[in-house]
Amino acid sequence: MKNSVPHKIKTISELHQLFALPKPDHPLVSVIDFALLSYKHADIWKHFTNDFYCITIKKGINGKFKYGQRDYDFDEGMMTLTKPDQVFSVTQTNDNPVTGYILVFKTDLIRNYPLGKTIQNYGFFSYSIAEALHLSDKEDVIISGLLKQMQDELKNNIDHYSQDLIVSHLDLLLNYINRFYGRQFITRKTSNHDLLSKLEQTLLDYFENESGTLKGLPTVQYLSQELHISANYLSDLLRNITGLNTQQYIHNHIIEKSKQLLASSNLSVNEIAYSLGFEYAQSFSKLFKKKTNLTPLQFRQSFN
Repeated sequence: MKNSVPHKIKTISELHQLFALPKPDHPLVSVIDFALLSYKHADIWKHFTNDFYCITIKKGINGKFKYGQRDYDFDEGMMTLTKPDQVFSVTQTNDNPVTGYILVFKTDLIRNYPLGKTIQNYGFFSYSIAEALHLSDKEDVIISGLLKQMQDELKNNIDHYSQDLIVSHLDLLLNYINRFYGRQFITRKTSNHDLLSKLEQTLLDYFENESGTLKGLPTVQYLSQELHISANYLSDLLRNITGLNTQQYIHNHIIEKSKQLLASSNLSVNEIAYSLGFEYAQSFSKLFKKKTNLTPLQFRQSFN
């Protein structure tokens, strides 16, 4: 039986070897020029994972890639960001010229810096490739410039200041990426509001079909799967449109639904709680009080 375990690229030195590149200038970080890549070791590229963060900015067609369980065409300029232990495969490549950079860095590079903790706040490392950042020409110049500066710094002899400077550049790069994703959320307002409408309809259908009673409260994971986008992307998109993350949005919907039931039905508070998916009525009452400053009974009595 064929081994389905992906090959794990553990070090940046190994990555350089697989790309037929010289040894990296630094063991924990590297900026690689796409023009220098060579996809040898075909069996490895069909199913692999790695032990580092990866930021890719790329122009030009160079094949089909699998990320998770889905296939994607890299058919235009885009930026993608992935974290350690994601599974990839390069299923097909061609000879079209490709430009751009790959920045790879190990967690150890930033472990003793504030970025070692704050990197968890950047949800885009968990976006799918379908949710890549499409850079404007001006943004492309800024990002490429920062990557080139990092590349130049890495080519200098390593000294006491090298890692501080590299991490500082990386911190600035991530802040720019965060800003540019914010711009993308805004410029895609129409499609994003279509997605918001689908989200609202999904929640309406969930409670209309009495799924709360059968399955419990709707989860962030359930909604992201129904909408075919990653959970992190959904939360970041909602935060940009509504100021709420997905969990907060779900809670608000539940409160509005419960208000409707309290005002227009004879169901008890316990029955309403269970119909919405709460395991315990106390949990429902606590959330309702937190959101409205009233208990469910006080809210109901205000209509009498």
